[in-house]
Amino acid sequence: MTITENYSPDRKTIELVVSGRLDTGTAPQLEEKLKQVATGIQLLYLNLKEAEYVSSAGLRVILLAHKITLPSGGKTILRSPSAFCMQVLEATGMDSILNIE
Repeated sequence: MTITENYSPDRKTIELVVSGRLDTGTAPQLEEKLKQVATGIQLLYLNLKEAEYVSSAGLRVILLAHKITLPSGGKTILRSPSAFCMQVLEATGMDSILNIE
C-alpha cells in the first residue's frame, strides 16, 4: 500500500490517496499517518480510487479517520472509492455513516 499526501495551501485540508491493499498488514501504516496529520485539519479526504482491497482492519482505520476529525468540527470524506471498496462499505452499512463522494 502507498499513501500520498496532498495539502491545501492553508494546510487545513488534506487528501490522503491510498493505493493497493488496505488490510491487517497495512492498516497500521494508514492509522499512523492519520495520527500524524490530524492536528489542525478541518477537512480530510481519503481518496480510495486506487484501493484494490479493504478488510475489516482497513474499515476500522477508515472509521478512525472519521472519529479523528469530529471533535474539532472537521469532516472526513471518502473520495471515489473503488468498486470493491464501495461494495464493502455498502455491505457493512458504513456508507450510511460516512461521507462519500
